[in-house]
Amino acid sequence: MVSIEQEREAMFKKLQLLRSITNSHAHDKASVVLDASKYIKDLKQRVERLNQDIATAESFTGQNFPKIRVEEQEDDFLIKVFTTRNCQGLLVFILEAFEELGLEVLQATISTSDSFILEAIATRENKEADDHIDDRVVKQVVLRGIQKWIEGSEQE
Repeated sequence: MVSIEQEREAMFKKLQLLRSITNSHAHDKASVVLDASKYIKDLKQRVERLNQDIATAESFTGQNFPKIRVEEQEDDFLIKVFTTRNCQGLLVFILEAFEELGLEVLQATISTSDSFILEAIATRENKEADDHIDDRVVKQVVLRGIQKWIEGSEQE
């Protein structure tokens, strides 16, 4: 029969392992479990974003998928989107995606003749907002805009 002391020690080791996996700095059990719950939620969101990326990439199979590069520059983002084919209407979807995220375009260079080229500098409209926006988030938003454009193009 397992003693109470052994059960406590086993529980303590499991709690320490959970703290290390989730990078929790909490000391009480409830806070460690809460941190683990937040960690799992974050992992689920990452998986959803990756699945969206995969779906977007698969929908462009056999076509030239737009190349997207986002660089964070202090409070602004440099966003570049390029594809060798003309993507009529794509700009509207990308700008709508910026708007959904709360990004304001400060400067943009766009070419849509034989190819699609967008170079834009965007900043957050509300810089005091608590939510953190980084280059990965901006890239995900651009990918979602491209996905919406693809879905709209397929329906026509």
